[in-house]
Amino acid sequence: MLRCGTCKSYISSHSALGRFFLLPESGDVRISPDSEKIRSGTRLVRPLAALASFAGRVLACMPMPFRRQTVSSLNSLRRLAVFRTAKAAQRAAIITALSARPRDPPDFPPMHPRHKAQIAALFSEVAAPVLAGSELVLPEITLERPRDPSHGDLACNLAMQLARALKKNPRELAQYFAEGLMAHPARQGLIETVEIAGPGFINLRVAMSVKQDVIRRVFIDAQCFGRTNDGKDHKVLVEFVSANPTGPLHVGHGRQGALGDAICALLEAQGFDVLREFYYNDAGVQIATLAASVQARARGSKPGNADWPESAYNGDYIADIAADFLARKTVSAANGEPVTASGDIEDLESIRRFAVTYLRHEQDLDLQAFGVRFDNYYLESSLYSDGKVEAAVDALNKAGKTFEQDGALWLRSTDYGDDKDRVMKKSDGTYTYFVPDVAYHITKWQRGYTKVINVQGSDHHGTIARVRAGLQAAGRGIPEGYPDYVLHKMVTVMRNGEEVKISKRAGSYVTLRDLIEWSAGDAPAAEGKRDLTRGRDAVRFFLISRKADTEFVFDVDLALAQSDENPVYYVQYAHARICSVLAQWGGDEASLKEVDLAPLLAPREVALMARIADYPDVLKKAAEELGPHQIAFYLRDLAGELHSYYNAERVLVDDVALRQARLALLLATRQVLANGLELIGVSAPARM
Repeated sequence: MLRCGTCKSYISSHSALGRFFLLPESGDVRISPDSEKIRSGTRLVRPLAALASFAGRVLACMPMPFRRQTVSSLNSLRRLAVFRTAKAAQRAAIITALSARPRDPPDFPPMHPRHKAQIAALFSEVAAPVLAGSELVLPEITLERPRDPSHGDLACNLAMQLARALKKNPRELAQYFAEGLMAHPARQGLIETVEIAGPGFINLRVAMSVKQDVIRRVFIDAQCFGRTNDGKDHKVLVEFVSANPTGPLHVGHGRQGALGDAICALLEAQGFDVLREFYYNDAGVQIATLAASVQARARGSKPGNADWPESAYNGDYIADIAADFLARKTVSAANGEPVTASGDIEDLESIRRFAVTYLRHEQDLDLQAFGVRFDNYYLESSLYSDGKVEAAVDALNKAGKTFEQDGALWLRSTDYGDDKDRVMKKSDGTYTYFVPDVAYHITKWQRGYTKVINVQGSDHHGTIARVRAGLQAAGRGIPEGYPDYVLHKMVTVMRNGEEVKISKRAGSYVTLRDLIEWSAGDAPAAEGKRDLTRGRDAVRFFLISRKADTEFVFDVDLALAQSDENPVYYVQYAHARICSVLAQWGGDEASLKEVDLAPLLAPREVALMARIADYPDVLKKAAEELGPHQIAFYLRDLAGELHSYYNAERVLVDDVALRQARLALLLATRQVLANGLELIGVSAPARM
């Protein structure tokens, strides 16, 4: 176990990211808040190989300004000789560690939002007389957690916001507000003390009963704790995965699936009516290539033969499709009619229909194993058969937003901010790929979805401007910036210390199924079928544990590790540990919901309650920013608080009142852990 060079405590108890420094002459790693030199007295934290266990850990004891600094750039790191000569696994561990976001303590007040609203209302009442007779409007009351815990639980800058307009000294105004708060009868049992700091900050300490009340709120809301109805009566369509049915789902599709499903869950937690949609690109050149590949296999050819098409797909799955086609098998996919193979190798259309349905079915199985569901499947081919592509082009023509040049039809996309006009219809009469995308998004708007989110790979970045330009030009009243996009970057897979690039089944990439099976380890089999829950949990947690726009290194060996360094194990073990304590106690859990919480006064108890109280605000912020990685960060922090508390305090003590209160705290923590894990599609095991 690594120790912090500053406070000498174990690294695993920290929760923000420090800086790494490699010493080329020794290959050692040091930690320092100084980007230019290693601080005197900073300890070695082990050689380069230890970075695998250090990835994602930080030094919370460092001064806050240093923790706000970004980590050294990867480019600078790669220039170091020690990095260039390191093994692949060590390089991957370094990149993973440096790609983590440095995190300050949360800004959320250490209380349930209900109490926060009550305090904000008190400020409004106290400030009202000051604003009377003026045209000033009271600004939104902002309550944040002070950077320095010694300053209290909450800080408000209302006095500084109003001082200039009111021509008053901000400290004097703050003092007026402080006296008004302390004199207000409603502050009893809510606010203990009010102090003035700096140029006019108002620092508050809330009553301990308020901090403890969050436990009671968890018991009342249970699975609904943290959820709101803010999005009630608002519809949102989230499109994600949307893979071409030309092969198995790859790890990029997996990242889309994990991100998209978690974003849907976040929005649903805020009361939105969410539709999960999968768009199948079942038309175009790639589908023709798929049909030709299966036909060649059915004729007895294979990759490497002289007659094998140069552009054909080479994976083993092509041979499987060809064999089933010749055997005249029947396949079906979600929301689709069964398709029976004709067995005629000259019937290319029959091969195409069978191959597409076959692969859609395979992708359905992958998504089921991944725990991702969809409410609707939309076929690109239907846009052509239903005349929606032609209708979209006609609308653009009638709006005067197209022109002909060099035998092609162009869109005047520069009128809408694109860097150049775009070809819509090529001289051979075929449409370019963004035209059906425009038609598809018009159907989303026509179906009543004024809020649409597309989760796609960053390689789609270039299509955003032209799709939005087409929607603007179509004259349908679609607003600028429609739809919203969440773009994710690539995933690199490491296994046994080496990067994995090729799957035998897919032929050219690592499949999602591979990743789930590898991460499941030696999973037990029941009735001839492996239990892939462990693999699914690891993949889903890992793939949303970083911001979507950052590259991610998926370390299979880390996913298999049963230690604190594996983040999903670390969080799940916190849940299982609580279950173990409650089982050891053996009492009625329902009875804990009515116990007296007053004995919960220890610093780590207060810290754990404060972290629980963060959850509703974390949930809301993650939904607003479409950032499910914030839930993964939160769960790791909550698990860290739980483990620290468990190691510092005995739960099953002789004092009955204290024991019952501590058990209630653990029960509430377990509920929040379970809620958060369920939201991102990860199980909450009772035993590990």
